[in-house]
Amino acid sequence: MARPPEPEKRRALARRAVAVLQHEGLDTSMSRVAEALEVKRPTLLYHFPTKGHIVEAALEELLTDQAQRVLAAISEHEHPIDRLFAQMKAVHGYHHGREGYALFLGQAIAAASQDRIATIIEIGNRVFAIHRDAQAARVRKGIEDGIVHPCDVDALMVTLRAVQDGLIVQRVMLGLDLEPVHEFIWSQLLRPLKRTNPNPSDERSS
Repeated sequence: MARPPEPEKRRALARRAVAVLQHEGLDTSMSRVAEALEVKRPTLLYHFPTKGHIVEAALEELLTDQAQRVLAAISEHEHPIDRLFAQMKAVHGYHHGREGYALFLGQAIAAASQDRIATIIEIGNRVFAIHRDAQAARVRKGIEDGIVHPCDVDALMVTLRAVQDGLIVQRVMLGLDLEPVHEFIWSQLLRPLKRTNPNPSDERSS
């Protein structure tokens, strides 16, 4: 029976392999990747039968590490709206200076074989789905408790996710300073959703 891959060795190999693909292009052969990594081709194929498996491992590590960092930042806040804003800023802080890596993984996903795409997408959903559902549940509870103004929670979550991901691309393409954008999102979208008085008839926001 084949020996199961060593997790840390496999993750490190995936990071290095992605760096090779990012530098030399997605059409680089597995033989060339192995050569650049100074490992034997059978060793590389033992851990990663295809380039899709390399992308899958690298993405899972990235998203898991990101989730841990972001959750730590969110845990510093109690109000559900403050937590949403902390999440956006933490994600952008995590990727600052290395957005190109995340974008490259996105390109690699699109170029992966169809049988790997579903698996790769499922990884992203698995890492964040529970967290997103918990964030949405907190906002709904906040509405029930009168500390959040009534709103379409699903639409709010989708909007924030789209803006959050889109700003990463904008920072890569345009060198965008995100602080003014963060302030706009806070002052015009998120802060108005907060209630300072739990009385539902009081429409004032903080």
